[in-house]
Amino acid sequence: MEPDSSQRSSLESPSNNSPMEREVDLEKALPRHENEDANANVTVTVPQSRDPNVVNWNGPDDPENPLNWPVRKKWSNILFLSAITFLTPFCSSMFAPGVPLVMDEFNSDNVDLASFVVSVYVLGYCFGPLVIGPLSELYGRLLIYHINTLLFLVFNIACAKSSSLSMLIVFRFLAGLAGSCPLTVGSGSIADTFRQDQRGKVMSIWTFPILFGPRQVLLDVLGPVVGSYLSEAAGWRWDFWLVSICTGALLAVAVVFQRETYPPILLERKVKRLRKETGNEKLRSAFQSSQTPRRLFFISIVRPTKMLFLSPIVFGLSLYIAVGYGYLYLVFTTITFVFVDQYGISASNVGLVYLGIGIGQFAGLILFGAFSDKYLKKWAKGGEMKPEYRLPLLWPGAILIPVGLLLYGWTAKYKVHWMVPIFASALFGAGMIAVFMPIGTYLIDAYTIYAASAMAANTVLRSLGGALLPLAGRRMYATLGLGWGNSLLAFISLGMAPMIWFFLKYGEMLRTHPRFRLKL
Repeated sequence: MEPDSSQRSSLESPSNNSPMEREVDLEKALPRHENEDANANVTVTVPQSRDPNVVNWNGPDDPENPLNWPVRKKWSNILFLSAITFLTPFCSSMFAPGVPLVMDEFNSDNVDLASFVVSVYVLGYCFGPLVIGPLSELYGRLLIYHINTLLFLVFNIACAKSSSLSMLIVFRFLAGLAGSCPLTVGSGSIADTFRQDQRGKVMSIWTFPILFGPRQVLLDVLGPVVGSYLSEAAGWRWDFWLVSICTGALLAVAVVFQRETYPPILLERKVKRLRKETGNEKLRSAFQSSQTPRRLFFISIVRPTKMLFLSPIVFGLSLYIAVGYGYLYLVFTTITFVFVDQYGISASNVGLVYLGIGIGQFAGLILFGAFSDKYLKKWAKGGEMKPEYRLPLLWPGAILIPVGLLLYGWTAKYKVHWMVPIFASALFGAGMIAVFMPIGTYLIDAYTIYAASAMAANTVLRSLGGALLPLAGRRMYATLGLGWGNSLLAFISLGMAPMIWFFLKYGEMLRTHPRFRLKL
């Protein structure tokens, strides 16, 4: 049985090799699956010959293409994603104020373990993305979301039932491993469903869920606040029970309502439907590869590592954000002790000191969402919207992070009114957003179909900084003091600021020059 004319329009692609069979040049010619606008930096060559057995989209306005989904469908998917993206980091910060109770219960006074029991969760973020990101590009976003959300639920229940500090640390690590999924794959879902000139706004809303409030504010303010009161009222184990209850509810809703967005998976489903309708078993997706599943799995798993170590852009920007992320978790693991020791704040109220960081990040999210896409179009001047046009918004972060650290350290050292170091932490929080958001949207714009792998590479290095730097925090403050300790961090941050200028000037060359292109 032959397909009708409407079906024929979707059966077109190169006669020899599909996009996924060609050698892919990640930094110049990523296959777009007809899923990018004309001004994007990645393009695909229009083939001269067509194979009627190869299934593609029914033109640029195909309603099955996630870029053409109704606005309501797009945003409902993003809201589900935002909810779980909020919950997994919330689990990390919520637990921080309860650490003294954990150490008392397990009869330990080891300051390194006290920091590690918090930061080990972020260590899981180092390894999870290396597998989760590429698997989402092999099996689709939806399956990976559901599996990892289920694992996240199981591991948090295990944390709540921990009978030793070692057991708690192991399952905190595993929870971080599974919890890295939405932060890694979420950027890929955004690339699947929104065009380049919309992504800055969507990135802000992905981290600023409309129904739940700003994710970063909830992460950095409500997490510790809820954790401090809950730990004192019901014990630290209820931190994990609360997260488990919320995760179970979200998983149940997501299984019913969340939808797949990854175009290769959607086209494969279309192929199966057309085979059944037409009886033509020769039909295949434009993304079908001649590689064996084992070989495809290997290629997918290796991709983030290759991008991290062989792409100057991915490595450089990931290193820059890793330092800032390490500072953030260093502050998380020490701020409780700083305000208890320096200002005598009670254990139940100490979570409130996180308000500064959260409010600063809230302001950063609002400003980024308002200006990111606006300035992208302004700098493009009606021409090509290059990913590098996202990077000028890094400059405020390069200034605010060291200024916030210097003010926080010296005012806390001399016990200036507690509002001043909290204000300083707000400057630091705003600076963190001003670094995190432009780099995230840059990687999405530059790598589109492989955005999940690019973000996986970024997340690995970023999380490594978040896991390891806090281990030195209390010892650094004990040796250098709050003033010079934070000054050291500020000077390192200032020393890395010229990287922004470097990538603004040479970023496009590094993406497009044959010497620096990655072949996967």
